[in-house]
Amino acid sequence: MAARQRAANRYYSGPPSDHFDGTLFFNPGGRMPGPFKDLLKWQFSGQRSKWPVSSPSPFAQAKPAATVEGADLTVTMVGHSTLLIQTAGLNILTDPVWSQRSSPFSFAGPRRVNPPGIAFGDLPAIDLVLVSHNHYDHLDLATLKRLKEKHDPPVVTPLGNDAIIAAAVSGMRLSAHDWGDRRDVGRGTTIHVEPAHHWSARGARDRRMALWAGFVIDTPGGKIYFAGDTGFHDGINYRLMAEKHGGFRFAILPIGAYEPRWFMAPQHQNPEEAVQGMKLCNAAFAAGCHWGTFQLTDEPFDEPVRKLGEALDAEGVPRENFRALRPGEAWDVPRI
Repeated sequence: MAARQRAANRYYSGPPSDHFDGTLFFNPGGRMPGPFKDLLKWQFSGQRSKWPVSSPSPFAQAKPAATVEGADLTVTMVGHSTLLIQTAGLNILTDPVWSQRSSPFSFAGPRRVNPPGIAFGDLPAIDLVLVSHNHYDHLDLATLKRLKEKHDPPVVTPLGNDAIIAAAVSGMRLSAHDWGDRRDVGRGTTIHVEPAHHWSARGARDRRMALWAGFVIDTPGGKIYFAGDTGFHDGINYRLMAEKHGGFRFAILPIGAYEPRWFMAPQHQNPEEAVQGMKLCNAAFAAGCHWGTFQLTDEPFDEPVRKLGEALDAEGVPRENFRALRPGEAWDVPRI
């Protein structure tokens, strides 16, 4: 049986669970992306908005401090889902992408419309990298190679993604985990690997062979929730996070790549859903990510920011509590 599993799944072999059928991962009680015919229907619909070729951030590239100590928390947007989290003397990167394209190719695929908010050479010493899943806009092997060469950080990632990274980045320190696992990373900080409603693939023949996840970073200054890439899924995972962790000082929630809803809803939440998620998981402050760097879907470039503001107003949440961060923007998150 194990041999057949390994033959069917090139990245991971393990016992079945409530989100793994022995060969492929799935969203329990949820939805998977549509079939190939739906992908073609979307791609040829002609509804994609025209993005600017270049849209520089209003913020200059940041030059972060070497460390942020104690309960202080500074978060700096690099772009898309890449953020630098600094607290408790730790420097943590989420889904690091410094490449020009979100693609398996250097000559084709979505191209950045703004440079990274931190120049790679200006990064402080990186203590930890979190990789939520294996889509190219989140798992960038070229960037991981650069991080290995300069910083040699440990990488925490869901099951199966370690096989992809290990095959391309020799000697990278990898730790692969299932939903519900935890890892202590020092300085009073623990990483919890938590469910997300998404999927995975690097190509046409490896769908759902590696797991996807969000992360909770439990620090001396409070808990931080990085939701990764996720559909709203009726708020189920947000309610689970509130029940399990009690609430959050800060959450990093995706707000972009959501149109058309008939195709994208299972995998990418929209700004209105992100605001609901902030409230359901009991986060005091939140940053919107997954928008404004790579054009992946149909909505206009600046629509996520506008719709986020409208959703916050409708829910009576102060706009300064949930900010759509732009590359180079740093936020000293208040204590609670």
